[in-house]
Amino acid sequence: MNAPAVIEKTCAVTRKGQTTLPLAVRQLLGVAKGGQILLRAEGRRITIEQVEAEHSDPAIEAFLRLIANDIATEGTVGTLPHDLVESLQHALEDVEVDLNEPIEGDVCL
Repeated sequence: MNAPAVIEKTCAVTRKGQTTLPLAVRQLLGVAKGGQILLRAEGRRITIEQVEAEHSDPAIEAFLRLIANDIATEGTVGTLPHDLVESLQHALEDVEVDLNEPIEGDVCL
């Protein structure tokens, strides 16, 4: 088994307490522009981990925008756009749904 990569760099800290992660560290963590990291302080030791991005589904995002716009304009949801209906139907082709099944886990409404 290969030993984990070791990268040691000195970084400056600005008056505002900011610093820049060196490119080699960002590459090792797989953190791209706009990505997030998790800093953990244990005594005088700091560890940095990549925060995994949440999965994004364009059909769900479009549906949520539709609902948000409807709420914002105090309207009622009318007919869904045809391409959104097709995307939702395609995404749910092999999904069995039991509307009476209790919801498990955290739910944010």
